[in-house]
Amino acid sequence: MQTSLTELPDSRVRVEVEVPAGDVERAASRAARAMAKEMRMPGFRKGKAPPSLVIRQLGFAPVLEEAIREALPEWYERALLESGISPIGDPSIEMVSAPEAEGEPLEFKFEVGVRPPAQLGEYKGLEVGREEKEVDEEIVDTEVDRIREGFARLEPVERAAAAGDSLLIDFEGFVDGSAFEGGKAEDYLLALGSGQLIEGFEQQLAGAEPGAEVEVKVTFPDEYQAEHLAGEDAIFKVKVKEVREKILPELDDEFASDASEFETVEELRADISEKVGGALNSRAEEDFRIAAVDAAVEAATVELPDELVTARATERWERMERQLAQQGMDPNAFLQMQGKTREELIEESKPDAAKELKREAVVTAIAEAEAIEVSEEEMVEALEHSAEHERTTPEKLLERLRQNGRDAMIRDDIRARKAIELVADAAVAVPLAPVAEEAPAEPEAGAEGADEIWTPEKEREKAGGLWTPDSD
Repeated sequence: MQTSLTELPDSRVRVEVEVPAGDVERAASRAARAMAKEMRMPGFRKGKAPPSLVIRQLGFAPVLEEAIREALPEWYERALLESGISPIGDPSIEMVSAPEAEGEPLEFKFEVGVRPPAQLGEYKGLEVGREEKEVDEEIVDTEVDRIREGFARLEPVERAAAAGDSLLIDFEGFVDGSAFEGGKAEDYLLALGSGQLIEGFEQQLAGAEPGAEVEVKVTFPDEYQAEHLAGEDAIFKVKVKEVREKILPELDDEFASDASEFETVEELRADISEKVGGALNSRAEEDFRIAAVDAAVEAATVELPDELVTARATERWERMERQLAQQGMDPNAFLQMQGKTREELIEESKPDAAKELKREAVVTAIAEAEAIEVSEEEMVEALEHSAEHERTTPEKLLERLRQNGRDAMIRDDIRARKAIELVADAAVAVPLAPVAEEAPAEPEAGAEGADEIWTPEKEREKAGGLWTPDSD
């Protein structure tokens, strides 16, 4: 495949592509083979006619039209790899010349947005605030209580159920007077306040005593997974067999010894405080690195056409759509929950999209200014996680990426990381007042958005390691 690239205003490029005749013929054969499945030809079973006869029967033009429709995405991707550009947004594609007969090449061209250039300012020795975070004792208390919860026991009591109790129940559900499948259970242990069952179920059992029989009236949500129950009113006949009270172990040295490798509560609390402090200061280090890059962005000049920002904001939403779908959630349902349209969410995302584009532009410019190179060993090391996931060796995975021209993506990713390291290592930390803060159990939204810096080319695997073209 031959490509020629022309830079256009507003961070766009035009790529002219010539697809070799051999590739066109292979695409036409694939299309003809698919079209043959719906054809009956004398001497052949349905769908078994050879591609050459299909082309002769239908003519080359209609087969080529189908071939282009099927193969164009692949040709476009190959053209991106061969021209070495990372597109932003959807391309506008135009056919230049289509072959009139077999044995001729095909030409098309496309225009697409690309990462804008950055005019660098200072990016070494920048003064950046660094916050040392202290561990609040309440955080340690909360973690100790969580450990105690894990060692709690449930004991039957002869009194009305209260918040925090668990109930041993039998129940059966009815809709319009008829029992329904999946609505019956025996010896079900229900923790009040846990939200285990449909909304409103637990609340109606508060105050119930052992032996009580209660009718619980609920309405299934409109989006309930069992469609025949969605939106329906139901009555559950519940028998409370036992009320069980949660008994927490005494907070003493015996508990500390049973629950951990430590002999005293003081040692356990000190260990928790150390680990939480380490997590907080690790987060502070990440915040510092991000702030160093942002300081370099502030010192640089990056022109961002609104069309480019909109394209990136749209890509961000499309990524969210894929994540929601992977979690089993309909993106349209998510929009309804937010009370917003797709266009409104994209518009709201534009400031973050602009920040993301500027970071990528500046990091890329720094890598070029510093002539950062990536060694073979660094490429292999970066692919270790992905190779393990695919049950191959990093060396074999790298060779496979090289064969299809995708190794440049991994190299660019590593170069970006090294550029960020350079900026952060050269930054001068300005101490900020210590702040007591809770250690986040999961990465916060802001941190996740900032993580785009580390892989400006593509989204990488959540589990760690670099994104590779063969990963999902």
